[in-house]
Amino acid sequence: MKTVQPRASHEQGIALLGVIILALVLALVGAALLDLAGQEASSVSGATDVAVAQAVADAAQDLVIAWFHSPHTSPSALAALLTKRQSSSDGSPSFFDQAGRSQFMGTIDRPDVLLDASRTADQHLLNDAGTGMFRFLEDLGSVQELKVYAPGAPGLLCTVDATVTTANSSARHAVSIQLSALEIPALRAAIQVGGNLGFPQVAPESGALVHWGDLTIGGDLTVQRAEDLPSQSDSAPVTSVSYRDMSHREDRWLSMWIGGPVHLMQLSPGQSSNVAFPFNVHANRHPTPGVRRDRWGYEQLKQLAKQHGTYLAIDRDGLLYPSGSVEPGHGVTPDDYLRSRSVGDTRGLIFVDTLDQKAPRADNLGVVRLSGAYLEAVLVVQGHVMAGPAGSGQFLSVLSPPAGGSGAAGSRTSVQLSDIHLNGALYAVGNITLDRSMRVFGAVAAEGTITTTHPGATMELWYDHEMGRGLFRGIPVVIRAPGTWMVRYE
Repeated sequence: MKTVQPRASHEQGIALLGVIILALVLALVGAALLDLAGQEASSVSGATDVAVAQAVADAAQDLVIAWFHSPHTSPSALAALLTKRQSSSDGSPSFFDQAGRSQFMGTIDRPDVLLDASRTADQHLLNDAGTGMFRFLEDLGSVQELKVYAPGAPGLLCTVDATVTTANSSARHAVSIQLSALEIPALRAAIQVGGNLGFPQVAPESGALVHWGDLTIGGDLTVQRAEDLPSQSDSAPVTSVSYRDMSHREDRWLSMWIGGPVHLMQLSPGQSSNVAFPFNVHANRHPTPGVRRDRWGYEQLKQLAKQHGTYLAIDRDGLLYPSGSVEPGHGVTPDDYLRSRSVGDTRGLIFVDTLDQKAPRADNLGVVRLSGAYLEAVLVVQGHVMAGPAGSGQFLSVLSPPAGGSGAAGSRTSVQLSDIHLNGALYAVGNITLDRSMRVFGAVAAEGTITTTHPGATMELWYDHEMGRGLFRGIPVVIRAPGTWMVRYE
């Protein structure tokens, strides 16, 4: 009788060996998976740490960008370094000299601006839990260094380096960006006109009343009486009171620069034709030494609006086309498009082109009709403007220019202005015609003139001092230059 026991034992041994091999393979796979999971967890943790570091660094760089827009909010020692310290060819404040070189000339080792947390004062300024600029980021990390120095490419403004650590790591992360500047020429006078201002009519004003800044006129000035010309006095009250409500018209900052003579429509009792004007009235300046006026170039503003603002085409009926080309049936009225709902609804830079979208000439100027109650914008019109605001405007809290002859140097007074229709700037290549009175906080320039459709309509303006430094609300001063973001590890 034959037995099968040896064969069965042999098969059982092979099966056991297979189980052992399978267990070994599974153990190796498990170990590999555990190691991979550990690596993945470490990778995720590292990626999270990098993301947090970059967010903290971006916040630091955003703060530097904000300082350029409002230098008075930066540390006092840095404010002067972040303002425009050069002059363009026309004398306007600029970040660049006339050769196009940035005012920032430092290097990464010797930067123009440096805040270093290894210095006690800077650590307190940057990261103090109570007052530090980045105290709200303390759960994420801290800023170790902030540097501003020369740009890496011609035409750019500067490089901004932020070195940070995160709350979960002592590793230092450095993020670098470069900034470019959007420079609009300053408006260094409150109201500027290229032609004559004021025409013979029975009216108490010439049509333009200026507070807190200069009035520049390329031609002649016509006013009703000599008393209508405000005098300049360091003791004049800084208020929102209209000239119409003053028994004696005066202002701290007003000077009038007039190319031709001043014409009086009426002499007061006892006055002669050789009446003496206030010392702040500078007449007969044409042709020498002339009257300085700020001019905004057509192509420069057009391209700037296309990239960083609003570009509008216009037709002969005064309809606007946000698409940038005249398309019948798609035009909108200026009343619908050019208005702000409330204070703070800033429309930024708005550029209205000529009828044929070519450089302005006498035969291609359109007419923009402004009838909204309130507009907060920098409006550039390559044509004429008809202004007749319907409504009472808005209430604004603003700052006067820095004090001059009296008070602390550089101090500014808070003033409440009412019934403001335009909060910003208006630049017209043609004429500005007033169909109703309007009140402005900002600056106005017309290469033609400012006139009225009927006696008594006036433009009364309080000058925004910031526009004399090339700072315009709603328009970036600096932006991140595309393609310049870079991170490195220390």
